[in-house]
Amino acid sequence: MGIIDRIKRRLPILNTPAPTPTPVRKVTLAPTRVEEDEEREEASPRGNKSVADYIDEVVKGNPVVLFMKGNPQSPQCGFSAGASGILTSYGKPYATVNVLADPDVREGVKSYTSWPTIPQVFVGGEFVGGADILKQLHESGELKDLIEKAQPAS
Repeated sequence: MGIIDRIKRRLPILNTPAPTPTPVRKVTLAPTRVEEDEEREEASPRGNKSVADYIDEVVKGNPVVLFMKGNPQSPQCGFSAGASGILTSYGKPYATVNVLADPDVREGVKSYTSWPTIPQVFVGGEFVGGADILKQLHESGELKDLIEKAQPAS
């Protein structure tokens, strides 16, 4: 009698038959239809506007704008999370654009500013910079002044 047999006799749980595996259910996904893809494209926040017109409208129509990956409630990168956290800390409203929702906007904002990375922050219609510059301005106290000046008078 081998060691395995002796262990099985002493531990009754090992003598119980193995449970029957649950069969795996195969799921077949329906092929994507062209109409569905077209509907998704129309769901872009920019609608039928050109990318440059959309970016220009958002930047000039809001006192503070953050082009980011994801949204403040669910940022999709650490830099975007940091930038939205800094802006949120001021308690002032700011607009966000999720560049992951529209790849054309993602590339378009980079061309618009000649800045290669996301997130990008605009205050008072002017490009401020990315996450590192925003952090520096925040730490020096300059960002607070910029945001205060950009807010409409109440």
